[in-house]
Amino acid sequence: MTLAEACRFPAVNEFKPGLEGVVAVETEIAEPDREGGSLRYRGVDIEELVGRYPYENVWGLLVDDDLNSKMPAPEPYEPAGLTGNAPADLQAETARLAGEWKLGKLNEISDEQARSDLGRLSAQMMEIVARSAAKAEGREPAPDDVVAQGETAAERFLLRWRGEADPRDVKAIDTYWICTAEHGLNASTFTARVVASTGADCGAALSSAVGALSGPLHGGAPAYVKPMLDEVARMGDAERWVQETLAAGKRIMGFGHRIYRAEDPRSRILKRTAKELDSSQVGVAEELEMVALAALQERHPERVLATNVEYYSAIVLDVAEIPPPLAPAMFACSRVAGWSAHILEQKRTGRLFRPSARYVGPGERPASAVDGAPVRT
Repeated sequence: MTLAEACRFPAVNEFKPGLEGVVAVETEIAEPDREGGSLRYRGVDIEELVGRYPYENVWGLLVDDDLNSKMPAPEPYEPAGLTGNAPADLQAETARLAGEWKLGKLNEISDEQARSDLGRLSAQMMEIVARSAAKAEGREPAPDDVVAQGETAAERFLLRWRGEADPRDVKAIDTYWICTAEHGLNASTFTARVVASTGADCGAALSSAVGALSGPLHGGAPAYVKPMLDEVARMGDAERWVQETLAAGKRIMGFGHRIYRAEDPRSRILKRTAKELDSSQVGVAEELEMVALAALQERHPERVLATNVEYYSAIVLDVAEIPPPLAPAMFACSRVAGWSAHILEQKRTGRLFRPSARYVGPGERPASAVDGAPVRT
């Protein structure tokens, strides 16, 4: 093995906590620019997409490498047993659809059939979230004839949920969905690829991805940013709030990223959108951002801690009156494009994921040596 190969492929027994820096796949789908602060979907900068193409066409770019292609409109379907907890409803109903629609296993169906299954599921997953959000508010989702009036995925989502689609809300949601549609091998995408690698159906792969982002460390941060901004606004002193928060050992949500060493390009676009939509929280957000960045840089001069996508995502979602608990499900709606593209890419590799584990437990010993082990007489 050459030196270059050795640097690229770590030794088999080299342990990397969290698989940090380990190259697990080669992908043609997205390219986050660590140093340059840009994000490209199949080579196209997201700056060229926001405001020019609706989310469903960006889905087509990621899945089909074609901006003229698009995610299909949802087909008539009423999920059963929704609870109003959108993330839980989404995971359960997506898995159930695999049985309802009798989806085939990925290793037994063609790429074309897999793409069709992913399109149907992606559209229906947005429907599930909209219906669950309506239930959480104690009302029935709008009927199909009302939803059919929507021209874009964001419009249809809002029509199903609220029965109306304010243009400001549509712009907020569409921008957010495009900015967060794909971002490489994150926890949920890796989960989707692992499940797809087993040959499971598309419903299983997508529902597992939803489960992976239900935790606050991946996809749920916007739910914590809005209450944080409310606290700062009530206190009226961003600098004092930052100092007290850091002194208590708490984390300021919305800053720092495992990928970018420069500005998160998604944050830049979302901040601009929040201003364009005249968000009432932009002022306090900018003040807190300035103070927090200075304090974090002073505490951690060895690394860049810039504003990340979650920070201004929370403000843009607030423009559309998205309640914080719904944020993880909104993230899932956006990420169906990236997940679908990765599931198809993984299917084409035909390779099962099987990483190694290094055993670090006790050496060989008798059962009697284990404290509390019952002994039969």
